[in-house]
Amino acid sequence: MRVPDERGAERRGAERHDVVIVGGGPVGLCLGVLLAQRGVDVVVLEARTERLQHSRAIGIHPPGLRVLATAGVADGLAADGVRITGGVARSRGRDVARLAFDPPVLAVPQWRTEEALETRLAELAPSALRRGTRAVGAGGAGGAGGAGRAGEGRTDAGCVVRAVGADGGELAFAGRWVVAADGAHSPMRAFLGVAVRERAYPDAYLMGDFADATDDGAAAVLHLEPGGIVEAFPLPGGVRRWVVHVDSPVAAPSAGGLARLIAERTGESVDAETNSMLSAFTVRERLAETMVRGRTVLVGDAAHELSPIGGQGMTLGWLDAEAFAPLLARAAENDGAWPELWAAVEGERRRAAAEAARHAGLNMALGRPLAGPVMAARNAVFAGLYRAEAVRAWTARRFTMQ
Repeated sequence: MRVPDERGAERRGAERHDVVIVGGGPVGLCLGVLLAQRGVDVVVLEARTERLQHSRAIGIHPPGLRVLATAGVADGLAADGVRITGGVARSRGRDVARLAFDPPVLAVPQWRTEEALETRLAELAPSALRRGTRAVGAGGAGGAGGAGRAGEGRTDAGCVVRAVGADGGELAFAGRWVVAADGAHSPMRAFLGVAVRERAYPDAYLMGDFADATDDGAAAVLHLEPGGIVEAFPLPGGVRRWVVHVDSPVAAPSAGGLARLIAERTGESVDAETNSMLSAFTVRERLAETMVRGRTVLVGDAAHELSPIGGQGMTLGWLDAEAFAPLLARAAENDGAWPELWAAVEGERRRAAAEAARHAGLNMALGRPLAGPVMAARNAVFAGLYRAEAVRAWTARRFTMQ
């Protein structure tokens, strides 16, 4: 179905805003807050009618916490979370290396982070978040077939997002700028005709949250075992998240099966009855060919989906929001173009995403199964390297995105 241009949308009663954000997850909500703080008229469209309570992304790295502090939610999240102050590489029950994280990584369930950002957005712009509003098309200047560089074209050009409300009614939202923050499978990216470079990895994982019966406290532990890595991260409420590399995708994961794998590889006892979240996933990387097309911007997973191993995706999206928010605010105020500035910011964000993707790929490679003698030899090399303070400091910075 043809999407009306901006003038057509106006005749049909489209809502007009400075910025229309599609996607009300942690990145879209954060960008909404950053823009609302600058006085921008923003609307955030979210297809889900309710916030998911499934605890997905949990790690807030120091650069992400800085962005959340600007958004006014960092203190509350810090009070609710667990500060991961260090990491331990362990094999066969023995520590291979230890790292100190200063500043620490904050572990908070994603639903709690979204709740804090949603509350903050409601304080600044009470009607900005529109739940149950699913984008079904985009067009106008900056949409599919629109200008290729930010700010080019007519100064009154914009983009129109067509949507369906919770009641099935058709809606339209016209924005001077539109931001796609609608996740890795991004319908908006498809509407806009932005191609992606896609790569499937051979890795598969099981993940689950259980009551923490370890003595590891606030440390993240990487069990480097011949059968594949087992990762364990503390969560609030005496919970620990376990992530286990498996040989092939698991269609029907069970808490008991995951607990047995953990015990077999690490010797740690996990009570399956305490399981509160269970997931099985494979890994795919998607990098969009551009983050800016005409009057549209892609941020977060819509622009660059990375392996969740290493937990950098959410913070990477917040850094996108931090970088583009000033440009969007200035553009909304006076509709200036500055294509060179937009290109510079986009280039920096694309480089950051590529670097994060490389780190995620390395993390996965280090976690794959190895024959016992080979694993032992590699771990001995690691132990020797990590006696050096410079190596420990460099690795800690890499893991904490600094």
